[in-house]
Amino acid sequence: MTELDFDDLGPVDYLVIEFPADRIPDGSALPLLVDLVERDVIRVLDLTFVRKELDGSVSGVAIEDFGLTGDFDVTLFAEATSGLIDRTDLDEAASVLEPGCSGAVLIYENHWAAPFASKLRHNGAQLVATGRIPTQAILASLDALDAELKG
Repeated sequence: MTELDFDDLGPVDYLVIEFPADRIPDGSALPLLVDLVERDVIRVLDLTFVRKELDGSVSGVAIEDFGLTGDFDVTLFAEATSGLIDRTDLDEAASVLEPGCSGAVLIYENHWAAPFASKLRHNGAQLVATGRIPTQAILASLDALDAELKG
């Protein structure tokens, strides 16, 4: 990974993904992640894999040891580390995982927004809040609206 140019940095988000304990991850989403990177939509800052044991203990897992299957180079993101994730972050991320499950922690820059964010910062503006609307909440609202329009 190249050194970050913080002056041109876009908004940074994270995801914690849980993989079911009873299935080996097939890695089918990794090519989609690669596509987002190649199209400059996002820039992966960190991708770390963890395992939460049945006793609640947490351990890091190297991407090549994670057991991903599929026709792609699993080591493509092996070097994706910015140093932003520390042990406390891993423990916090793992706290949302069910015992016996594995997970991935992905920190990424919304690279598409970097020029916009940089211009705003140069004009003295700052991002003071962000948020996400869960997909399930949007779908429920659309279903309710549809029912109201039909009713």
